[in-house]
Amino acid sequence: MTAHQTVLVVDFGAQYAQLIARRVREASVYSEIVSSKMPIEEMLAKKPAAIILSGGPSSVYAEGAPQLNPALFEADIPVLGICYGFQAMAQSLGGTVARTGQREYGRTSLSIGDGGTLLASMPNTLNVWMSHGDAVCKAPKGFSVLGRTAGAPVAAFEDVNRRLAGVQWHPEVLHTQWGQQVLEQFLYEIADLTPSWTPENMVTEAIEEIRAKVGDRRVLCALSGGVDSAVAAALVQQAIGSQLTCVFVDHGLLRKGEAEQVKNDFVKVTGVDLVVADEADRFIGALAGVTDPEQKRKIIGREFIRTFEATARDLDGERGIDFLVQGTLYPDVVESGGGEGAANIKSHHNVGGLPDDLQFTLIEPLRHMFKDEVRAVGQQLGLPEEMVWRHPFPGPGLAIRIVGEVTPERLETLRQADAIAREELTAARLDRDIWQFPVVLLADVRSVGVQGDGRTYGHPIVLRPVTSDDAMTADWARLPYEVLEKISSRITNECADINRVTVDITSKPPGTIEWE
Repeated sequence: MTAHQTVLVVDFGAQYAQLIARRVREASVYSEIVSSKMPIEEMLAKKPAAIILSGGPSSVYAEGAPQLNPALFEADIPVLGICYGFQAMAQSLGGTVARTGQREYGRTSLSIGDGGTLLASMPNTLNVWMSHGDAVCKAPKGFSVLGRTAGAPVAAFEDVNRRLAGVQWHPEVLHTQWGQQVLEQFLYEIADLTPSWTPENMVTEAIEEIRAKVGDRRVLCALSGGVDSAVAAALVQQAIGSQLTCVFVDHGLLRKGEAEQVKNDFVKVTGVDLVVADEADRFIGALAGVTDPEQKRKIIGREFIRTFEATARDLDGERGIDFLVQGTLYPDVVESGGGEGAANIKSHHNVGGLPDDLQFTLIEPLRHMFKDEVRAVGQQLGLPEEMVWRHPFPGPGLAIRIVGEVTPERLETLRQADAIAREELTAARLDRDIWQFPVVLLADVRSVGVQGDGRTYGHPIVLRPVTSDDAMTADWARLPYEVLEKISSRITNECADINRVTVDITSKPPGTIEWE
């Protein structure tokens, strides 16, 4: 990737590390997440323009708590500490951190004295989002105290000469008033960074990198019809034109009407060379008897690659095709354990699900982007609005929305229920209000019901409408009761073997958007 001013978000086990990175991107500054376990030499080798220390669940003085190398503050790099990172900074630089006996969780009133540079021009009182039991009781030498709360005598401080600052609260959380402004004050006024991470620059840089990497060779693109693969394909097409061939794998795990949409609509819009591989029997056969979600993802990732390899041989004989384009996003990488020490939450089929003997060199022009950045790039490339704003749909398709074994019968039931939910959402004009709307079949669960004065023993369907900005965090969508009632009534009347519809009201975290 082209060199950018990069902000490293050092993750101390925070619930919101990804959200911090996202908020930095909103300020048009590039950011990456790294583990607090990364040696300082490796952090500095990335040449960060600034560093943000995240929150975390530990006490800085507890045995086994994540450590902070004091040498970080001697590297002449601007640093912002948040919550745990704020306390770790204070302790490392000679301040005092202690348990005050007054914990603060959730919305908290902050009093600002002299706002200094970090809190300049902000009101004297703000509602901020807190999550701490310890507090900084004494600021390090050379730091100005900027604000306090009832439970935090030192809630914010800065040493502008050394370009160091910190806050006890979470500015990255939307519940915090002026939170984005706090981050931008640090980025622009203290760290003196330039907002250059824009859709226009992303497009220009991606095209240059693709041309440099590919040269005059041919490229395959895995096209699913979703916004990620569509934007990736459009980027590569702009870079190398007719050297690109898109491959749409109809794996039999798509929603109703999607195969036809990809075959017709995308080609009409882009004029791309498209090859359709009908591999439904292959994928569904490989999934027979499999119930473990990680195994499903790995099987699907493997079969995708094998299909692309066979297609490449058909297109270019013995020489083959060297490159494969995928619409991998930054959240895919982070959730698959690729975030510099991040936990493997689930293996995305296009990251942790790839086979070890992969024959292609991957081109992933979106690998450093969040979903909303991808949409912005799609609009910059001139893709139609209905394509850019299409609800995200996972590469493994309906296979990971069936809790249990994947069979043709179960796929058809879920496909029908999903179509009903989408039809009613569109009829209510709520498509743009919802980020994603998974419909899940609990195939290994049965519940007693009554239909037509007789007992039934059918399966439940789970509706999972969510709202989100970036897929790293999400909240359940408060759909109108009348819309939910219409969906439920239609599904139980029109879908065989379904006698119960439920709504998942879990946020992310603790749940993920998909059930598997």
